[in-house]
Amino acid sequence: MSKKLLYTIASYKYLEPRFLAEGHFEAGAVERKTFPDGERYLRLLSDAWGRDVVLLGGTPTDLDWLELYDLGCAISRAGARSLDIVMPYFGYATMERAVYPGEVVTAKTRARLISSIPGCEGGSRVYLFDLHTDGIEFYFEDAHVTHHLYGAPIITELVRRAMGDTTYVLGATDAGRAKWVQSLARSLGVEPAFVYKQRDSSSGALSVTGINADVRGREVVVYDDMIRTGSSLVQAGRAYLAAGASKVHAVASHLVLPGDSLEKIRASGVFASVRGTDSHPGSQQLAPEDRVSCAGLLSSALMRSFSSRSTMAPKSI
Repeated sequence: MSKKLLYTIASYKYLEPRFLAEGHFEAGAVERKTFPDGERYLRLLSDAWGRDVVLLGGTPTDLDWLELYDLGCAISRAGARSLDIVMPYFGYATMERAVYPGEVVTAKTRARLISSIPGCEGGSRVYLFDLHTDGIEFYFEDAHVTHHLYGAPIITELVRRAMGDTTYVLGATDAGRAKWVQSLARSLGVEPAFVYKQRDSSSGALSVTGINADVRGREVVVYDDMIRTGSSLVQAGRAYLAAGASKVHAVASHLVLPGDSLEKIRASGVFASVRGTDSHPGSQQLAPEDRVSCAGLLSSALMRSFSSRSTMAPKSI
């Protein structure tokens, strides 16, 4: 099977070598310039005509959304046979529904933006990784087939590697993540735990009211789908320590960590370690041994899809 042409948006160049190391892809070159007025210039330097093309790029910022959209349109216009868009991180995932009248459901509008990239003759697909809400996959238009890949295999691998023979409990930040944590705990063969929280009716502040498991004398690995400022994570970690946990660790699918968030999390003195995948550029603040790559999981899904498509394709006469 011939190698697929791989284009990568600027903020995800750190992840490109991981994909190339899988051996299935050939790097596509892009020329980038920024004009004095802030407008950007993009040009595909590698010929995409008739090629199966993969476009790699998560969407942490609005600029990333636009670059992914602009390059996707250019690849389709350049005559690519097929286009597979790989989004390790889907920005605005927490804005997946309206709570107050008039709120913009940005996760939906951004899915529509990517769905408007012109289709290719061999099809257009979108690969999503550990979405905050499963339903986001269905925000895309039907012309773009979506694949939601769960990070459980690599998250459990990371936790097993880190914890070794240590006796531990897998904890959630709150009851809302309990089902995810229960599923991961079953895979790891450990006990799950979560904290109960109550919201103050006057101030709106959340406070911990209890924990559902006995963590005394045991280490706790707290899982959350993403770590941003880490405020809820630290609150949960303190609750586990107050309940008698000997140590608390943090692990997440998406390490967003804006600004000095990581420094503040570490300065809290709550966590013995912070680990996660490399799905977001913020993950690069962690040491390599504290990260596991999502590239292998995503690459395998891509190649399975390409293989099935080639099997289904009509034979030439």
